[in-house]
Amino acid sequence: MPAKPRQLKPELEHDYSRPTELGYESPDEVGFIRCMAHGFPTPLARWHHHDEYELHLITATSGKVFVGDWIGQFQPGQLVLTGPRLPHNWVSMDLPEGGVPERDLVIQFSHGPIEAGSEHIPELREVLPLLERAKHGIEFFGLHAQALTHWRRVKSGHGLARFAALCEFLAELARCTDYRLLSNAQLQCVDDDDQTAQINAIVSRITESLGEPLSAADLAQQLGMSESRFSRFFRRATGNTFTDFVNHVRVNRACQLLMESDRYITQIGYEVGFNNIANFNRRFLDIKGMTPSEYRRQAANRFEGKS
Repeated sequence: MPAKPRQLKPELEHDYSRPTELGYESPDEVGFIRCMAHGFPTPLARWHHHDEYELHLITATSGKVFVGDWIGQFQPGQLVLTGPRLPHNWVSMDLPEGGVPERDLVIQFSHGPIEAGSEHIPELREVLPLLERAKHGIEFFGLHAQALTHWRRVKSGHGLARFAALCEFLAELARCTDYRLLSNAQLQCVDDDDQTAQINAIVSRITESLGEPLSAADLAQQLGMSESRFSRFFRRATGNTFTDFVNHVRVNRACQLLMESDRYITQIGYEVGFNNIANFNRRFLDIKGMTPSEYRRQAANRFEGKS
């Protein structure tokens, strides 16, 4: 019998794969906000993504967490918000015999109702920057007790009371300044729509031409800027120098290829634009804290816990 192909990409979770016997709330009983608690191991713990935002509060065990191209550690009290279609999984490494009955407290909610509501309710606009950051996954610090209280209020609430409890939770997260973004290079706010269009065009050029030589001087000339002005503009918009940003984007693309393909590491390094493999290994280690081969080994664990 031929071997089953090894899965490399995240599973897309649909409504029809959310049975109530696994802890999901019935869509007939709730609106766009769902709450659940689950233990580990469970079929729910797998490398997957979905269309909703998801708040994860860990209450038991420790191990490795995978969010997009980010690999890190988790322990009780960790609070993470993942955005739509951002793959994720938590794999417990210190599981007692028989597992644990509760490891995750989860809230799922959709983007559409909040975005539509913000057009008529100005107060909802307060959370839109938070939701934009969630595209990369956000880990919050120092909010364990508050998050537990908020989760219980959302879980026990129904109808408008549940929506109000979620708004209160999101408002606290939007005010939180002790956090970090987990996956991919991110853009920061710029002054106006023209500048936003400019920086988006630059970033698109970078991401679409990773295998080609990329020069700040050439891009500055295309924009009619001096190289020094371009460098200031780029750093303000991305939080990075041009060279550092390009290296981050190249390494992030390499992470995706390491996770989702079996290509040789040397081939991946050249494909994402490094013309020297020693430099690729060095930059990868600087940015990810591990070598490409170690990243690939650890990334293979993102499927653990799937039944």
